[in-house]
Amino acid sequence: MYEQLEDVLLRMDETVKSLSDPATAADSSRLQKLMKQQAELQPIADAYLAYKENEQTITESLELMESESDPEMKDMLREELNTAKKQRGNLEKKLNLLLLPKDPNDDRNVNVEIRAGAGGDEAALFASEIYRMYVHYAEKRGWSTDLINYEETGIGGCKECSFTVCGQGAWSRLKYESGVHRVQRVPETESGGRIHTSTVTVAVIPEVSDDIVIDIPDKDVRIDVMRASGNGGQCVNTTDSAVRLTHYPTGIVIYSQTEKSQIQNKAKAFALLRSKLYFMEQQKRHAEEADLRRSQIGTGDRSEKIRTYNFPQGRVTDHRIKLTLHRIDSILDGDLDELIDALIAADQAAKLAKMQEQSA
Repeated sequence: MYEQLEDVLLRMDETVKSLSDPATAADSSRLQKLMKQQAELQPIADAYLAYKENEQTITESLELMESESDPEMKDMLREELNTAKKQRGNLEKKLNLLLLPKDPNDDRNVNVEIRAGAGGDEAALFASEIYRMYVHYAEKRGWSTDLINYEETGIGGCKECSFTVCGQGAWSRLKYESGVHRVQRVPETESGGRIHTSTVTVAVIPEVSDDIVIDIPDKDVRIDVMRASGNGGQCVNTTDSAVRLTHYPTGIVIYSQTEKSQIQNKAKAFALLRSKLYFMEQQKRHAEEADLRRSQIGTGDRSEKIRTYNFPQGRVTDHRIKLTLHRIDSILDGDLDELIDALIAADQAAKLAKMQEQSA
């Protein structure tokens, strides 16, 4: 580990020197690359320097205690030593977390798909609430959302929808939302006051950058154009602007209807198809990793769940980490950080344990 950290310090020093070179300022692409590299290395370098300083404090305190004869001074040195030893554990943990392999998709934008599962109209109503939850969460983090498709039911629910979330670190946080979300509540149409259970499936897929080539032969895709359904502005429902793509090899079907232009809807649909195909390939290569397995949409069956939203008790429970929060209203309003932070911490702890097991 220490060789790796010393290498980080060396690379950090070289990066800073390169950034101060006048020739770098004239090369925008090199400047951007170096600034990104500095941003990645800086936290590790700072943590390692703090660790080295802490180790030096421990060494000096021990040496001074051996040579010191004054009892009062020895007590001060002992207190300083104990404090430094406590800090060392936290610094080691921080370094280990910083050295965990980074998910290459963490800084990417994401495509989110939401589908009503078991539960009929009630599931569709909850799907619309889940959609608003993610839109509000994106707004709170300063991210933007772009709707691709929204299939509305007659009572204001959502049969299925897809949208893009654009923002720094969107994948790093939203990737934990993939799976089946279960809701328990009394529907407005339930005269007997019985609690119903419904499900909604969520899939989060990293967006593919333009520099990644995904070959999609024309013969593999059928393109259908049609009039958009549901509410829309002028021209949206009166022209054949909606686009449906069918990818024969995988059976993927994508529907895009939110733009007035058929060309724009087609571009959105193909962008989502590229992301899906790229992510499917990643899943094949990393099938053993639980974080990628969790990104499967699932069947929507009531028994297959990652999170439960219980309205009568006002609680939200994430079953993967056994965390329950009694503030369902704020969570559905997009206050998801506490849940997502806990999922990230659990994921990091599991990866640390695996790394320590492999190094043992």
